[in-house]
Amino acid sequence: MRTVRRLFTIDIVSSVAFVALAFLALFFFIDFVDELGDVGKRGYTALHAAAVCVLEIPGHLYELAPIAVLIGTIYALSRMAQSSEFTILRTGGLGPGRALGLLAGLGAAFAVATFLVGDYVAPRAEQQAATLRADFSGGIGRGPGAWMKDRRAGDGGEVGIAVNVAHAPNGRDLQGIRIYEFDGDGALRREVQAARGVVDAQGLWRLDEVETTHWPAVASRATAGSPPAAGAADAPAPAASAAAGIRIERQPTLEWRSGLTADVVAAAVLPLATMSTLDLWHYIRHLAANEQAAQRQEIQFWKRAFYPFACLVMVALALPFAYLHARNGGISLKIFGGIMLGISFVLLNNLAGHLGLLRQWTPWITAAVPSLIYLLLSLAAFAWLVRFR
Repeated sequence: MRTVRRLFTIDIVSSVAFVALAFLALFFFIDFVDELGDVGKRGYTALHAAAVCVLEIPGHLYELAPIAVLIGTIYALSRMAQSSEFTILRTGGLGPGRALGLLAGLGAAFAVATFLVGDYVAPRAEQQAATLRADFSGGIGRGPGAWMKDRRAGDGGEVGIAVNVAHAPNGRDLQGIRIYEFDGDGALRREVQAARGVVDAQGLWRLDEVETTHWPAVASRATAGSPPAAGAADAPAPAASAAAGIRIERQPTLEWRSGLTADVVAAAVLPLATMSTLDLWHYIRHLAANEQAAQRQEIQFWKRAFYPFACLVMVALALPFAYLHARNGGISLKIFGGIMLGISFVLLNNLAGHLGLLRQWTPWITAAVPSLIYLLLSLAAFAWLVRFR
């Protein structure tokens, strides 16, 4: 049995690695051609474009892992069937249960490797790629920027806070900061504007070129429908204000503490692809605590949680190809069929995510349905072949 396991492992792993390498080379070429359109702008060179494309390879590997496992396994098993190796193994005692167990072990190994790449390697590489690209494009988060909400205890009760960041060259260095603070009645109490700032892992914001506007109680209620919430300050002497009762303070620097840590800010301004499963979980909890919609992030979280198990499904889906009679050839047709199955899985997986977001389906069901459908399909095909062929 050890010899059979070694034979399966060598053939399938080498085939999967070859398929993955071919796909990654193709995606690198496509990404590099796409990046060439920005070469020459703001000092962006072909070397920078190549570096960005290299940093995006782990993310592509994570996305392509189930397809590569499916095509590579189909290729290896079809080749065994064509050369009668699999038939000899069957006559030597390799029953359907043992064959499924061998492939399940390989599928579990592929699932673990996919999880490690998707949760540790790909997010960090995507962050580096986003930061490198942003260094030459003016920063992440252009246009209206990113909005974040927070709450904290104040003198008169709970204080609501909303923060807008216009640009973020990375997840920590921020530009164009606006902070709004509301009292328990929803009245605007204070507005803080800063040209730039830095946030650390404990939620301490260090702001530069700060202008703080204090609104009196009456004026706050009159403007309660204004934008979101607020800052803190150790205030110097107020400057003169054009409106009676409104004080404006200008400071070169200001330290403002909130529950919006560097990880939360990075999650708000950076793409979801740069977040690990644990980071997504923490960000979802933050959104829920501040009564913000988190359906999109929850679907992404469950897709990340279930996605590595798709490798197990793909291995099970490839096993029936070993039981097809292939003495007369047909290996190319089988590989083509495997490619179509892999593409259909990716399409269904993406479609389920969009439909779940539109229809407000339960996130974990939305993420699990594609894998369950293909698992049932593979087991049904395997049972039919073993029983009738």
